[in-house]
Amino acid sequence: MEKRPAKLFDDVAVVPAAPEQEPVLANLLELYAYDFSEFRDIEIGPDGRFGYRRLPLYWSEAGRHPFLVKVNEKLAGLILVKRGSEISGDANPWDIAEFFILRGYRKRGIGTEAAHQVWKQFTGPWEVRVMESNSQALRFWENAISKFTGEAILPTRLERGTEWWRLFSFESK
Repeated sequence: MEKRPAKLFDDVAVVPAAPEQEPVLANLLELYAYDFSEFRDIEIGPDGRFGYRRLPLYWSEAGRHPFLVKVNEKLAGLILVKRGSEISGDANPWDIAEFFILRGYRKRGIGTEAAHQVWKQFTGPWEVRVMESNSQALRFWENAISKFTGEAILPTRLERGTEWWRLFSFESK
């Protein structure tokens, strides 16, 4: 099989998801949860789905924003943004609640471009949490954030329950 060349630029669009697109996001979240189950013990339900019980909140609570990521008008992933720190409880920072790019679109600069578009849209303080055991995601976020801010942002190491996380904090102006 021929390897696809890495392409750093495609037509990347981060599009707000409408309520009628909730099933599309739910399907993408299933793929995300499957990928994430490599790093975290996630139980599959009796219906064969992981589920994401907070998804409806993205259309009913202020400060929550669901997005679809599209590349050349084709579905490529999702981003869920919410207001409020998962770590400190501070209501001010923006938070990447979930971020998922389909495997076929990874390592091409698409995720970085999508993250930058979101950070530009929501100015102010940001927090990005990464499981320490997910080394690929840690490298991705270190790179994406440093390209966005123009400087290396060193994450804080913290323990939540039995897991170690890295927390990146930065400002979008």
